[in-house]
Amino acid sequence: TGLVCLELYKIIGTAQKELKIDAYKNGFVNLAIPFMTLSEPTPPAKTKAILKGEELNWTAWDSLDMNMGDITLAEFLQYFETEYNLDVSMISHGVSILFSFFANPKKLEERKKMKMSEVVTSITKKEFPPNQLFIILEIIANDIDTDEEVELPYVKYRFR
Repeated sequence: TGLVCLELYKIIGTAQKELKIDAYKNGFVNLAIPFMTLSEPTPPAKTKAILKGEELNWTAWDSLDMNMGDITLAEFLQYFETEYNLDVSMISHGVSILFSFFANPKKLEERKKMKMSEVVTSITKKEFPPNQLFIILEIIANDIDTDEEVELPYVKYRFR
């Protein structure tokens, strides 16, 4: 805990607004054997995506934030088409697939009319707690112009 407090002093007590990654240390102490080591953390790996001709560099810590209220699945798909020029081929929440291009067309048409929260609860068979504001979604999408798959960070969708 002492090493953690030293790292907190760096964060709280520094005049710099943002510290570079090499200012931080990771400490490991094993009291069973007299062993102590300090190491520098590495920055997270960046993934590059081209959206509407612009380069987006993101890490595992990043997300696409959507605050549009509880919209229908069709409106959700339309948002990605107009905002990012992407054709969504699959949407998943945890282990549940909410939308996929290979699903039964009749079921897809039913789901497109449903609100996103209703789609999740109907497929997972679980109700949302009253204090839950966000749904975390994973999206697989292709660029409309090039038909290449675009890697996206997870979507943090605010439905309440």
